[in-house]
Amino acid sequence: MSTTVHTDRKTRRPSRSVIISAWAVPILVVGQFAMLAVIPVALVLNGTLRNARFRALRWWAVALAAAYATPLVLWAVGPDRAPSLSKDMDPIFAALIVAAAVAFIAAFHVIRGRAPEKAR
Repeated sequence: MSTTVHTDRKTRRPSRSVIISAWAVPILVVGQFAMLAVIPVALVLNGTLRNARFRALRWWAVALAAAYATPLVLWAVGPDRAPSLSKDMDPIFAALIVAAAVAFIAAFHVIRGRAPEKAR
């Protein structure tokens, strides 16, 4: 008889994709690829809302999504919009998105640091 050791991959994978996506948002916005940042913002929001372990991060994820959605909607409904979201986005909105992403990342690491250590 052999003993199978089950690794807890399902619980680790969402946290990895959420934090990588959260790091990608400010990089894409600062790098003038704001339209592509919709994918990591959606992954952060989806991963945070679907995982019960991230209950404390839900408000941070919603704040990040709202900070990103505001210039996106203004760009989409604007009468004379620029060819890219990055060119049309006010620097204040870019700073707000970066700040929201950094706040989410900081909250993620603080909450993860408080959680009881499990065998890795």
